[in-house]
Amino acid sequence: METNPVLLTIQNRRSRRRYTDTDLSSDTINAILEAGRWAPSGLNNQPWKFSIINNSEIKEKLAGLTKYSRIIRSCHTCIAVFYHIPSGYNRDKDIMSIGACIQNMLLAAESLHVGAVWLGEILNRKEEVSQVLNIDIQHELMAIISLGYSEEEPKTARKNLDDLMLNSYVDQLPRQK
Repeated sequence: METNPVLLTIQNRRSRRRYTDTDLSSDTINAILEAGRWAPSGLNNQPWKFSIINNSEIKEKLAGLTKYSRIIRSCHTCIAVFYHIPSGYNRDKDIMSIGACIQNMLLAAESLHVGAVWLGEILNRKEEVSQVLNIDIQHELMAIISLGYSEEEPKTARKNLDDLMLNSYVDQLPRQK
């Protein structure tokens, strides 16, 4: 097992869907948003925008738009992540950058002992989500992240690295010291 704290956080991050009733502080939420803000983006265009939701009435409306309603109802806070279309320059690259932004937030949550899950199924109703959140058409929903102190310790396995390799064009790998 790695001892590097970044690598440990990456290896320990799991989608956590069950939460305690403990509130998240605004400092914790801001730290998670800051991590997203520092994601890489092409031309440094930072094409993401966020909406923070912990109002129970709004969460209930969002819950009605996904089969994962229990997660939205039970979490303390949701962060909706949007693609700010006017900031974009290449949709594929912009969406990859937004994925990096979301991953940064998930890793920050893990490092702060906050449970989080990236909800994508709700994208099937992205226009309705935008209406609920009063978001204009210059913004496209990319994900909702649910946050809360986790009530679970999910265990998942990963495929072996050899099973993920297509081709390698390496003369010789450096030896480990």
